[in-house]
Amino acid sequence: MACAQNRLATGGRSELAKASVSEAGAVLLGNSVACDAFDADRLFHVVTHAHADHLAGLRKSLRSGKKVLMTAATRDLVEVIYGSLPINGNTVEVMDYGKTLKHDGEQVTLVKADHILGAAQVLVEDSTGARVAYTGDFRVEGTEPLLDCDVMVVEATYGNPLCKRSFGLDVKELLISLVEKNLRYGAVYVFGYYGKLQEIMQLLHNADVSVPFVMPEMVFRVSKVCEQHGMRLGNLTLASAKEGKTLLDENLPCVAFYHMNARNSVGLNASRICVSGWEFHSPCRQIGEREHLVAFSDHADFEGLLEYVERCKPKRVITDNYRVSHGATLAKEISRRLGIPAVAMPGRKR
Repeated sequence: MACAQNRLATGGRSELAKASVSEAGAVLLGNSVACDAFDADRLFHVVTHAHADHLAGLRKSLRSGKKVLMTAATRDLVEVIYGSLPINGNTVEVMDYGKTLKHDGEQVTLVKADHILGAAQVLVEDSTGARVAYTGDFRVEGTEPLLDCDVMVVEATYGNPLCKRSFGLDVKELLISLVEKNLRYGAVYVFGYYGKLQEIMQLLHNADVSVPFVMPEMVFRVSKVCEQHGMRLGNLTLASAKEGKTLLDENLPCVAFYHMNARNSVGLNASRICVSGWEFHSPCRQIGEREHLVAFSDHADFEGLLEYVERCKPKRVITDNYRVSHGATLAKEISRRLGIPAVAMPGRKR
């Protein structure tokens, strides 16, 4: 594994054409950038998006005075969801998509990724034109391809060939239909994670599902951040407010949005929908008397990962083997199917 890593690190048009994933989960690009985890030797800490598994060591970077880079939407979401993090100081620099930050012969650019609001890919270039990149988490649709990279670090959440969603159906239309059908009987509870919940709100709002959307305070606050950054989410009501309490207590038509962690404590006798990317057998299946599981994901599946790598045509690929256990499998499949040298890092899953 060490030899393979060295070949990946040193190949390319200059010494900068290297990348790796540290044992602590930091995606290291060029000489100065660490993504989604703390690294003591890197000046810049890039946060690709506001999910917890990509915020490792952020507090340490903020306290140690490193320059922390993220989009404005990611900053606002982190501030709301993880309020104890001191992200309002001078160490945080907000970057728009497509804008570059230059330092010591390198330039860093954040490129849009289709995942949750504010998600970004990271591109590092040097004066010779050498390019190394990190996809962060993404879906193929809406994610701008990073072309002509010497090394690309690719997420591997669904990097196993078994992780395919070849349903032949529009899951979004199915979800809308399921919500509308169950609204005939009263409140519909939707359980998911921050970012995905707000995407579903926007989906239903755009489909003219005009009932109130009821939610607890944290989901409400996250939703308000999403609205501030251009998402249109509909009629939002706090579950603790008089209107929200009446709607839920009397089981009146509304859609109640709750974090997945609340699944076992609210809406137990109502119509319920859980949205998960870890469903590959059916776009929608019944898992309880009044509960359905819908295969709604904000990550590329296995075929999507291969499609994106093939579209970008990097010279070499590193798969992220820190956050999930499929990095080694995905690297093997990229090498075998696409003929692109690939290796998983770190070498052993933590």
